[in-house]
Amino acid sequence: MSSPTGTTGAEEVFWNLDDIYKGAEDPKFSADIDAAKLAARSFRGKYYGKVADLDAAGLRNAVAELEKLTADLMRPSIYAMLQYATDTADPARGALRQRMLEMSTVLSSETLFFVLEWVAVDDERAERLLNDPELGQYRHHLKAERRYKPYVLSEPEERILAEKAATSESAWARLFEELTAEIRPVVDGEELIWEQAMSLLQQPDRELRRKGSEAITAALQPGLRIRNFILNTVLLDRATNDRLHGYPTWLSSMNLYNEASDEAVDALVDAVTKRYDIPRRYYALKAKLLGLDRLADYDRMAPIGDDPTSVSWDEARGLVVDAYSSFSLEAGKIINDFFDRKWIDAAQGPTKMTGAFCMTTIPDTHPYVLMSYTGERRSVLTLAHELGHGLHGYLAGEQSLFNAETPLTLAETASVFGEALTFGKLLAAEGDPKRRLGLLVGRLDDSIATVFRQIAFNRFEDAIHNARREQGELAPQQISQFWLKTQRDVLGDSVEITDGYQIWWSYIPHFVRTPGYVYAYAFGFLFSLAIYQRYLKEGEALIDPYLNLLRAGGSDSPEALAKQVGLDVSDPHFWAEGLESLDALLTEAEELAKSVQA
Repeated sequence: MSSPTGTTGAEEVFWNLDDIYKGAEDPKFSADIDAAKLAARSFRGKYYGKVADLDAAGLRNAVAELEKLTADLMRPSIYAMLQYATDTADPARGALRQRMLEMSTVLSSETLFFVLEWVAVDDERAERLLNDPELGQYRHHLKAERRYKPYVLSEPEERILAEKAATSESAWARLFEELTAEIRPVVDGEELIWEQAMSLLQQPDRELRRKGSEAITAALQPGLRIRNFILNTVLLDRATNDRLHGYPTWLSSMNLYNEASDEAVDALVDAVTKRYDIPRRYYALKAKLLGLDRLADYDRMAPIGDDPTSVSWDEARGLVVDAYSSFSLEAGKIINDFFDRKWIDAAQGPTKMTGAFCMTTIPDTHPYVLMSYTGERRSVLTLAHELGHGLHGYLAGEQSLFNAETPLTLAETASVFGEALTFGKLLAAEGDPKRRLGLLVGRLDDSIATVFRQIAFNRFEDAIHNARREQGELAPQQISQFWLKTQRDVLGDSVEITDGYQIWWSYIPHFVRTPGYVYAYAFGFLFSLAIYQRYLKEGEALIDPYLNLLRAGGSDSPEALAKQVGLDVSDPHFWAEGLESLDALLTEAEELAKSVQA
């Protein structure tokens, strides 16, 4: 079984990494490593113990030097990661990735003093420096670093923690990735790779969905204890770091990274959980459309109707490029370059990293997109989503490195917008009411997964992080109980949770790779949805402000960047308005369902 939908044309779509290096043997690969090592030692010798005495111009020059050596360090590390992502079972690729991780950790610890010394500068002097025009483009970066002031340790302590990271959180994440990449569900005697098995849950045949679900559960069972241990270790590692730094909650460090207050994130979570009626209502509607009394968990992503959309790679390319081009010719050209210049790896592979991502590189090198294209409509929208990240990273590359990185809360801005554009094209081209209803249902599937499912994940993480700190190591059964509770909270009685589903928490990478990240999906989705609604009302007037927002990267706070497109994320009504738009989309689907079934 090459794919539940047959061949797609993406079987030979591999990326070309030559724009970074010709290979690990490329002389430039070693040269960049040597340059980074030399620059790190030189930087330490030049600035150690002297940061507090720098004037604004000196501070600007120091940051520029640090930025350059960081880029020299990132390039080989990114290359190693991208190589590894397409074949996690290759020992040579794994070893290269680990070597670069270890080297990056050691060299980063050499320059760690700079931030610590800057953060230690007294507030009055720091404020004068931050208001000096000589700081130029680095003002926000330096201001943002000072938000960690209450939580930093001494330099020797921070160096120890930084260097130990290679054998703690990142090592466990790598082990988790390699273990999950080897999971092989078996359906009707045929062994499937992970993406193939998951795509069975999107098939119209309920028996096939059930078989896929049971196969996934059976494949998850053998390694459950190991993955449970990995998760417990990551939970303890986060708890230890939080305790040493004095962070008040398990999520505070992630919120600081995102330049979001604990209160603002709590407001988002509260707003979404108060509207759990939306997913419950939706799944009740979907059960009726599927002719069921109640959905089972494996029915949630099922298509409506007997003919699921199957889209070839070339058709998907045309749809996505057209969607972005209809918004902006500049955006469309950039998206087209990802296809023409081989910046995408879309072929399915037995040892390829699961899921999809866009790797935003350093400013003088374009991003790369990885996914496993399976031909379903959802796979088309995943392509549009990741290429949105690619567009964002490409445009933000106009910034310097430290200003290009976007906070996670705004990282979904272009991806969700690109999905909405592509969905709009699909919907506009469909005149048949039943198929339009199918598209609306698919859009609601994705919207509810991105907002409500991710906040339910956040509630699950909140439960297990706090329980690990209070109770010690958690058994798989305990974690499963937290999983079931938070899933039942969002689903209510609208979905039957099968026995096997209780261990499905154990394959989700975010809990291990990036603890606390998941709420950013809901934040970014609702934020991007608000921009898209404004675009529908204002048309071309919003194009330039929107592209300028993407170009800005992380050069200002999320609140300031949002104001560029006329949005106020500090407004307590902001999230409620976004959720109302999802309610309206659901109401549209309900009304269309009545007319179709009449």
